[in-house]
Amino acid sequence: MWHHLRRSEIGRFTVVGGANTTVHYAVYLALWSLLPQVAANIAASVVATSCSYFLNCRFTFGVAPSLRSSLLFPLSNVAVVALGAGVAAMSVGAFGVDPVFAPLASGLVAVPATFVLNRAVLTGRTPGGDWRAGLCVAGLVAVLCQVPVLVNPSFYFWDDSAAQFLPMWHRLGERLLSGDWPPVLDLGSWMGGNIAAETLFGIWNPVQVVNCAFVVWIGDLAVAAAVVKTEYLVLLGVGTFLLCRVHGAGRAAASAVAVALPVSGFVLYFEAATWAGGLVGFAWLPWAWWALRRVADGVASPLTAWILCFLCVSAGDPYGAVALCFVFAGVLAESRVRGGGRRAARALVLTGVAVAATLPLVYFPLLAASSVSWRSGLELFNVGLLVPRATDLLNASLPSFAPQIRSFGSFRTTVPATYLAWFAVPLLAWVDWRGVGALWRRCGCAAVLAVGYFLWSIGPSNVWLFRWPLRHVAVLHLALAVLLAVVLSRGLRTDHLKVRSACTVGVLLLSGYLAFAAWPAQAGKHLVSLGLVGLLLAVAVRLRSRLVVVLHLGTACALVLQCLWFPANRDVAVYNFPTDVRRLRAQYRDLGDGAVMQVANRDRIPAEQIASGRAWSRLLLGNMPAVAGLESLVSYTGIGFDALHRALCLEYNGSTCPAALARLWRADAPGVRLADELKVTSVVVQRSLVDSPVPPAGWLVAQRTAEATVLRRGAPVQWPRGRLSHARGVLVTEDVPAGRNREVVRFVREAGGDAGLVFARLAWPGYRATVDGRAVPVASTPAGLLVVRIPAGIARGELVVQWWPPGFAFQLSAACAGALLAVFLGWRYRRWVG
Repeated sequence: MWHHLRRSEIGRFTVVGGANTTVHYAVYLALWSLLPQVAANIAASVVATSCSYFLNCRFTFGVAPSLRSSLLFPLSNVAVVALGAGVAAMSVGAFGVDPVFAPLASGLVAVPATFVLNRAVLTGRTPGGDWRAGLCVAGLVAVLCQVPVLVNPSFYFWDDSAAQFLPMWHRLGERLLSGDWPPVLDLGSWMGGNIAAETLFGIWNPVQVVNCAFVVWIGDLAVAAAVVKTEYLVLLGVGTFLLCRVHGAGRAAASAVAVALPVSGFVLYFEAATWAGGLVGFAWLPWAWWALRRVADGVASPLTAWILCFLCVSAGDPYGAVALCFVFAGVLAESRVRGGGRRAARALVLTGVAVAATLPLVYFPLLAASSVSWRSGLELFNVGLLVPRATDLLNASLPSFAPQIRSFGSFRTTVPATYLAWFAVPLLAWVDWRGVGALWRRCGCAAVLAVGYFLWSIGPSNVWLFRWPLRHVAVLHLALAVLLAVVLSRGLRTDHLKVRSACTVGVLLLSGYLAFAAWPAQAGKHLVSLGLVGLLLAVAVRLRSRLVVVLHLGTACALVLQCLWFPANRDVAVYNFPTDVRRLRAQYRDLGDGAVMQVANRDRIPAEQIASGRAWSRLLLGNMPAVAGLESLVSYTGIGFDALHRALCLEYNGSTCPAALARLWRADAPGVRLADELKVTSVVVQRSLVDSPVPPAGWLVAQRTAEATVLRRGAPVQWPRGRLSHARGVLVTEDVPAGRNREVVRFVREAGGDAGLVFARLAWPGYRATVDGRAVPVASTPAGLLVVRIPAGIARGELVVQWWPPGFAFQLSAACAGALLAVFLGWRYRRWVG
């Protein structure tokens, strides 16, 4: 055994690890009696790290110590310590691992990571080939993604990202760190509280779960947005590079399109800046496609493909899930065209079955909630909103082109929404098209995907759950990026110089005219764009041997110009919310515990108050109340709850109508005001909506500012511990919440009449109620609040109310079955594709 350990690097590394632990403990015990505990631990760490460095140099890897490696070695260990701490925290918070055993889970990840990093630092052995180039792509994308932030620090904290995603990521991160998982229900977010049905928060995606905790740790929402979105844009870039490579593209061409795609128009200005859920799902799509293609080629395990496909599906973006279905079909058809065997096809089909088994867990709660939400799922029409024209999609290389696509509240977009890359169209006249027909066998999936998504992008504005065809441009650009990388890998040709030059000039002039026709006032920018693209094109043709350098340089130049010309996406909502979580909570601490109802409308807030941030001194919209530590009926929701919407005219972003205040004081159940059923303790009224609200009996005016009036309940609410708000025909002796999904009420029936209890919970499908184990009926009030009826014959008992998404046990079982099938396929794949 010792002989085998000495021959193995990982074995010697393990021995050194044990010795290092012994040294650390021995030094710590020796110094503990002489120094404070923290100082003794630091000194022991320094001695143990030095010992580990020299032992790993001489014994593990057989290299000589050097100044460079001695400086890098501690830094690599710091990175591993941070990784291990994150894994340990997630083990305790997300999976309920006993803190005593959490270091074991941490070690399973940290030890291999330490070995790889230490070997790279001490020996200089780093991943080669595609992975080294992929690291270069990651670095370039990471740097370019900071350009928008230099111009607009809130670039990534915009529209839905500010009102919906970052605040809810912060709320979910706090729940994770407190050990409350899975967060399928958030009572304090009311209409937006059915987290399982909202899908877009990726509660089943392990990477996104860690990111939620990371958002809490950062503490500034704008900074957190930039960090997390840079991470996903880097993932998108590296995945695109590997996808292009597996289709036969050269490293240089693959890197050029892989760097250009994450900073292309729609991806950057819509998915990265605003619709973060789409970015998360799209970032995993090229990885899943790459893995499936490798399974079809017989060089990758179906288990790897399943993991990457699950990361794409569990992001909760329906657009990404549908794109993955098309990719599955395309890869399977492409495999048959290339003469792939039955075993490869079988592996692909079974991998698809394993992935499909996870879909109910992610998406069925959305369908189950359709009976009470706004999402009817019966839409098939065209209102022209965010529907690009064919010419808009073809003009994909002029940085200044902002297409005249009908946007929210405007007749045009104000950002380069259909831009792909400066070289995507002009270089087509210079590539080598000979033998391009043979590309079909290698890139059939990409070609079919490009044609299909081109047609979908110019199709109806509403097709079932899928709105706004502009959102399909991302997948279209991914497919085009693969085809473009493969074509560019064939090199440029300079024969027939006059013909090629004439074609290029014609394309540029047409692009310039289309840009001018769409937005004549930007003529100067169009001229600069034409000049830049023309100059870069001439240099690229002249320096064909250094083409990749010119392509990357042009991408950076175009991005800088676009960020200067279009520093923000003004086609969507501008909020300018505060970003410092600690300061925001201090500002709203005076509202205290209990539910807060805000009667306000974003359209009544002057633009200058939003720009200065003064609007948010007493008002908050979207999911920002969750960041402020409030339970508020205001939330951002993509599905809504129709009954509460009709009762209080609550909109998707938390805005209301002036009548909401009067409706709050009306009776929902006989003799009970809606405010009491909701257990509202404070009401914040926007003065531009209702200038001088008159509080009803039992309420008083607590504060009046230039922006809002705050009304507060005079007496405490009944049963403050739980969500019970009204009891009829029963005497409640105790109301005990058991988490967010479960509540226990002990009661004694009063003589005669009906008996029932109303809870300050929206009656989402999935609620069950039992009295001493016997099922009792549940219903809802006109405003949608949960009602439990106590049947005749029950004099007393313990009522248990609990909620899980309908069919949750089946969904979880199906997902586990899919995972087990993927593990089995990973074990057997070599025999099947061998």
